[in-house]
Amino acid sequence: MKNLELNEIQKKLLLKIARETIVNTVLGSAIGTYDIDDPLLNTECGAFVTIHDHGNLRGCIGNIIARTPLWKTVMNMAIAASTGDPRFPPVSAKELDDIDIEISALSPLWKIKDIEEIEIGKHGILIKRGFYQGLLLPQVATENGLDMKSFLEHTCLKAGLDRDCYKDIDCEIHIFSATVFGEADKA
Repeated sequence: MKNLELNEIQKKLLLKIARETIVNTVLGSAIGTYDIDDPLLNTECGAFVTIHDHGNLRGCIGNIIARTPLWKTVMNMAIAASTGDPRFPPVSAKELDDIDIEISALSPLWKIKDIEEIEIGKHGILIKRGFYQGLLLPQVATENGLDMKSFLEHTCLKAGLDRDCYKDIDCEIHIFSATVFGEADKA
């Protein structure tokens, strides 16, 4: 399970794409077009875009399965996080100066058989049972002071399942790592 090793220029470009996409979406302007020739940014990669407003979660949407180049995934998830997170109303024009953006570029998923394989702060979790699934990014555990049991329980609850579903034999647990960076990192 290997993270993408993005350099500062690549991270800055992805954050620029996310910011410009959110601004254009919110203002009803045309979404920018980009001619990206960087092989790493053209790698098919899952990603999440998280929006914070004064440190509070304002939107977070992602795609765990790689279907498009990373830069395009970031663009699509920026639109979704700013307008389609069902927990929040769409971002408004008056909020644009107050939000900051974080991007999580995901490694491929890895199915595990033993929860001891999970490393808090390094791995995110995807729990699946039947048609239900829930995901928490690696940084959620450390930002919220979750231990292993709490991290698993919160992921089960996010899936709409019982808090201890991770113990069920028919429950699949997948882990992944992420390269996480954001505008707040530069502050």
